[in-house]
Amino acid sequence: MGPKGIVGLAGTLIVVLLVLSSVYIIPETHRGVLLRFGELIETDIKAGIHFKVPVVDQVRRFDVRVLTNDLPSKQYLTIEKKPLDVDSYIAWRISDVDEFYRATGGDELRAQSLLSSRVDNGLRDEFGVRTMHEVVSGQRDELMHILRDRVNETSIAEFGIEVLDIRVKAIEFPGQVSDNVYRRMATEREKLAQEFRSRGREAAEGIRADADRQRTVILAEAFAKAEELRGEGDGEAASIYADAYSSNEDFYSFYRSLEAYQKTFSNQQDLMVIDADSEFLRFLKDPLGAN
Repeated sequence: MGPKGIVGLAGTLIVVLLVLSSVYIIPETHRGVLLRFGELIETDIKAGIHFKVPVVDQVRRFDVRVLTNDLPSKQYLTIEKKPLDVDSYIAWRISDVDEFYRATGGDELRAQSLLSSRVDNGLRDEFGVRTMHEVVSGQRDELMHILRDRVNETSIAEFGIEVLDIRVKAIEFPGQVSDNVYRRMATEREKLAQEFRSRGREAAEGIRADADRQRTVILAEAFAKAEELRGEGDGEAASIYADAYSSNEDFYSFYRSLEAYQKTFSNQQDLMVIDADSEFLRFLKDPLGAN
């Protein structure tokens, strides 16, 4: 290849490089700004292919999708002067590229720092006018909505940033306070348990006393009923004996005498001194019981 060919090729390469350096692409998820010698000449450049002056112009691209950042854990005081450790996060996106670049220089870390400062001040103010119960459960959603609207209003005007959401991930007591709270809760629960035990013992004593009373009443009624039945039985037995005696007096006298002899002479070691003419021995002397 001759000198002219080399010069032509070099010229072609230079032209291609100039063309390529004159073209830039903004992705669909981004917006751009164009700087000339560091001075902002065009903002909010939409997605697509664009042209610029090579070497002189510089393009900055910014992600306009929703971004989420965890904020550092901070401690805030409630209206009762109770400290709480709060972990939170913020969801935001760039709404005005021009304002965003002018306020932050296009630095996302700078934007995060500015938003973190606004949220920190907002949380401090909101916690300071609420009780612990309200910030933990009672008015937590309301607090987040108020804080989001307040921070969003200032961030749009000052930074070109739209705050979509601010959420508290966790609210905890500081270490020493947590220990004191847990000890107090344990003491209260133990006190409540003791109260329940005392009530249980009192109820148990009442139940036992009532059971003993009912047992005494039942036994007394049973004894009275038994004595009544025994009396009725004895009366009926006496009536039967009387009927039997009246139906055959001689046999009945003989039978009763045999029973008496059996009981009297059951123990061979006993010694009895009885008159031979005693009525008791009449059936021993004469089976017919004749006198």
